[in-house]
Amino acid sequence: MKLSYRVYGEGRPVLIFHGLFGMSDNWQSFARQLAEKGYQVITADLRNHGLSPHEEVHDYFSMASDVAELIADLNLHQPVVIGHSMGGKMTLSLINSFPDLVSKAVVIDIAPYQYPVHHREIIDTLLSIDLSTITRRSEAEKIMNEAIDDYGTKQFLLKNLHWKTPEQMDWRFNLKTLNEQIEEVGTATWPSVLVNTPVLFVKGGNSGYIEDARFSEIKSWYPNAQFVNIEGAGHWVHAEKPLELLNEVLKFIE
Repeated sequence: MKLSYRVYGEGRPVLIFHGLFGMSDNWQSFARQLAEKGYQVITADLRNHGLSPHEEVHDYFSMASDVAELIADLNLHQPVVIGHSMGGKMTLSLINSFPDLVSKAVVIDIAPYQYPVHHREIIDTLLSIDLSTITRRSEAEKIMNEAIDDYGTKQFLLKNLHWKTPEQMDWRFNLKTLNEQIEEVGTATWPSVLVNTPVLFVKGGNSGYIEDARFSEIKSWYPNAQFVNIEGAGHWVHAEKPLELLNEVLKFIE
């Protein structure tokens, strides 16, 4: 699959991948800041998200294979790969399946273990919105207000609403496939053999996605793993503590 992507700056290549319901635009500010430090930063939309193609399959090996294809198409030599949440699990799948492809990896606020479905309420709310009758974002937001309290989450989702035709609005993400395969998003991504790729696991200090008690378990499969905790950040580390995240990433990859 040919993924949609954007390029910022020149230098050593770094690829950045978003989480569920996200898109490359979510990382635009961070990518520009990183590019200013002398890197060629590529932000891409994973399958079934943003401007990338929609597919009936949505699992981590397929996503990792898409990214491996992108790396080959762009003729990148051992890039650094950064992934947040679902993009972080994809990054783990990538280095598990293609261990020599990546020089270093940064996995932001996610771990290789199994997660329960966290997004059922959001998906049910999105499915309840009849896009054939919606003429503006505010109408979709009104429906969201009944089930989703967090303002940031609503704005994050609404950014995906666009005019598919002059008369029809649609989601940029593939809601049908994501609804059918949402369990895949939480599936475990443990490797079958030791992975020696250096990996920086970044934990949001206020987030519960990475359990401190399981660091040793992660380290047993990723012996070159490092762990950093960014205080004051929740799951959306890049939005809540962008400078702190940038500094940790630079220390790791330079």
